[in-house]
Formats: sequence, structure tokens, C-alpha cells
Amino acid sequence: MKFIKTKIEDAWIAEPKVFEDERGSFCEKWNSGDFEEVLGVSTRFVQMNQSRSKENVLRGLHYQYIYPQAKLVWVNSGIILDVFVDLRKNSPTFGKWDSYQFDVSNRNNLLYIPAGCAHGFLVKSREASFNYLVDNFRFPEYERTLMWNDPDLNIQWGITDPILSEKDKQGHLLRDFK
Repeated sequence: MKFIKTKIEDAWIAEPKVFEDERGSFCEKWNSGDFEEVLGVSTRFVQMNQSRSKENVLRGLHYQYIYPQAKLVWVNSGIILDVFVDLRKNSPTFGKWDSYQFDVSNRNNLLYIPAGCAHGFLVKSREASFNYLVDNFRFPEYERTLMWNDPDLNIQWGITDPILSEKDKQGHLLRDFK
């Protein structure tokens, strides 16, 4: 597996080796030994989530302020722009964001997002299926949302009027983050 650093401290893109022949393909998506050896990440995932969404749906930017979650994310089908924002106060990349577009060319890749980052994604195809493993359970009472269009973050989503949940419409600004 090849690991590529992102702009956010401790966040990585993982490119698994894909073995293809006339029958199809195979790849190993997760190997705790590889992640621990190369990244120093010893993660025990406790929950797997899947989201299916329509074009122009934007989910996020979500985080848990108590019991933060590290995430390993990937796309089964469709095109997704994945965005993550570092909210770890002691991180050298606090308040910075990065993005990664999942599409046909990198369908087998994964993105590791460390605990303490807000996370969201935008569906750029007719429909998309998105998966993520998390290392902590979901606690809705501790979940918060950053505003997707926070002017201080200036995230380049490539859309001005996404489809949002009521919760995501009520997100707060990074400057108000505590």
C-alpha cells in the first residue's frame, strides 16, 4: 500500500495495490499492520457507516467535540469531493482544510482523517455510495457542524446552492469554535 500525505497533519491518502485479471480485480483496503508501521496509527474501528446520496447533496462538515472520531473513508460508486478541516487546537494545521476527489480513476483509494477534524462531502455525480469506518461511536448530543460556506475557510466546493439537511444549514463558523 502506498501512503500520500495531505495538507492536514496526520491525514493520509492510501493507495492499495490492485490485482487485476480477466475475472476482475482484488485489493486489500485495510491492514492495521500497514497503517501502524507506516503512519504510526494504531486504530481500532468500532463502527462502519454507509451513505447513499444524490447529486449536489452536501453532508457536513461534522465533528464530535467529545469523543472525536478518526475516519477511514472510501467511495463504492459515483464521484465525491471529500473535505476535512483540522479542529485540533495544538495541531500545526489547525483551521486549515484539504480535499480529495474520489472518482473512477482512484476508486480503490481510501482517505484517513484523524480524530479532531470536521468532515463533509459533496456528491458530484448523479448518485454516490460512500463508506466510512470510525474509531468511536456516534454521540449525537456531542455532534456539531461547521458551516459549509464559512468565509474564513473559503472551501472551494464548486457549488453555490447545495442540497443540505436542516442540521447542516445551522452550522457555525470556525471563528466561533470552542
